Amino acid sequence: MCLIVFAWRPGHALPLIVAANRDEFYARPSLPLAPWPEAPHVQAGRDLEAGGTWLGIGANGRFAALTNIRDPQQPPATKSRGELVARFLVDDLSIDDYLRDVVGRSAEYAGFNLLLGNAHELWHFNARASEPVMLEPGIYGLSNAGLDTPWPKLLKAKAALNAVLDDPQPERLLALLSDAQTAPEAELPNTGVGLATESLLSSVFIASQSYGTRASTALIVQADGTRRMVERSFGPYGGHLGEVEITI
Repeated sequence: MCLIVFAWRPGHALPLIVAANRDEFYARPSLPLAPWPEAPHVQAGRDLEAGGTWLGIGANGRFAALTNIRDPQQPPATKSRGELVARFLVDDLSIDDYLRDVVGRSAEYAGFNLLLGNAHELWHFNARASEPVMLEPGIYGLSNAGLDTPWPKLLKAKAALNAVLDDPQPERLLALLSDAQTAPEAELPNTGVGLATESLLSSVFIASQSYGTRASTALIVQADGTRRMVERSFGPYGGHLGEVEITI
């Protein structure tokens, strides 16, 4: 998952609104959004290479999502970051207990941002920071750096989310995630991957022959706990592969 914008509004009729793109190599096998056979209370896509996931919901209002930190100089990891989301959704540990465990083992993973929440709290942990942060109400964004790092794609997606919060229907959230316009060269971050790759990765929706946006997800949570999630899947050059919708 490489782009997540979200509105956290506890006490609102729609306390959590999420729009997220998962960017990955097309060759990496995965399954679309569905209940997990061994844990039917979990609704999420699945990475078939390592068994984890990038975004999902679980029992008792649990929500989790992940982005990586882009750093070509970081050492190889011993574990897949996707298990950080999967374990939280499958287990019933409190957020405090789970984050305490994650903080103690974060060096086992390549750099990541982790969002964990339930009906009452939403937390962010950046593996380069020392402590998780409980988020106050607001509109936030994550790409492949820190929370709200002002990369062009993140600024554009946050503004687009703010513009649809009067009526945040899934179709409007998915539309903002489909923006394939790359950023001007002068506005690109320098993360060590070269100018051509920085440009490719600078759009909200990424499309190429081998790497791009594999899934776009819209999640809308209501005050009574009802959750509606729509996921669209894509292949090379942004070819549409299918759509799944759940309401629980």
